[in-house]
Amino acid sequence: MLARVITPVFGLFVFIGIWHFGAQQIHTSLGTFPGPVQVSEQWQNLVNSHLAENQRQVEFYERQEARNTQMLEQDPDAPVRWRDYNRRPTFFDQMVTSLWTVLGGFGLATLIAVPLGIMIGLNQTLYRAFNPVIQIFKPVSPLAWLPLVTLVVSAVHTGGDGGLSRSFIVSMVTVTLCALWPTLINTAVGVTSVNQDLNNVSRVLRLNWFRHVKTIVLPSAIPMIFTGLRLSLGISWMVLIAAEMLAQSPGLGKFVWDEFQNGSSNSLGRICVAVLVIGFIGFLLDRTMQMIQKWVNWDKSAIVR
Repeated sequence: MLARVITPVFGLFVFIGIWHFGAQQIHTSLGTFPGPVQVSEQWQNLVNSHLAENQRQVEFYERQEARNTQMLEQDPDAPVRWRDYNRRPTFFDQMVTSLWTVLGGFGLATLIAVPLGIMIGLNQTLYRAFNPVIQIFKPVSPLAWLPLVTLVVSAVHTGGDGGLSRSFIVSMVTVTLCALWPTLINTAVGVTSVNQDLNNVSRVLRLNWFRHVKTIVLPSAIPMIFTGLRLSLGISWMVLIAAEMLAQSPGLGKFVWDEFQNGSSNSLGRICVAVLVIGFIGFLLDRTMQMIQKWVNWDKSAIVR
């Protein structure tokens, strides 16, 4: 336990030390590259900005409620109007937006890829039919998908009240198109790798297709399925940041691009904060998938890395 704790902490201290001394040697048009101290200061500034925006929102609704209460006391039939606060998105608001978007795109990709991967893995004819399509679209960059997705969504999106915003749908669909393939391929490979003895047992017991998939295929293919899911989730997070930067849709990607365009003395530090947060969130997402894999895996003694 001591080694498991000390080794990662030592690695972090080495990284911070290299970062601190290396940053002092890099001079940009906006000044010296920010080190750990400057980045921690910008983190605190972003926290303070978020808290200040929350306070302004609370005060806005308090003033509105007091004004309306006073109007009703003077005239019970007076028309009362409630207005929503025009909140300026903070760094943490954009973080939450990115998380919802990536979970939506990843969830949609999973709902498509896992059932399709099972069917392809169980049927050689389907595999031969879909394999060329998979190999063609698998390497396509999100930069190529984004214009097409934007045009299609703009054409079909009604923009009604209460629905999903156009920017959210564009980013989510782009993430889905790029995250689909690792899960699909790994699921198909996992299904085809089921032990032949287990398949023979299924035949002897005369299990129907659904029972066979539930009892034999899924438990055996879970390690490969979750390998694909973890790869897809990592790709989803990377693709989303690029899509938000290019599409200028709300999220961490837009935050990074806005700070780059801003070009102030604090921009480099804030971009570094965003980079660290993006990496930390990606790490947490992967650890979450690892925990789910351990929970659903039938072999509790298996080592999951």
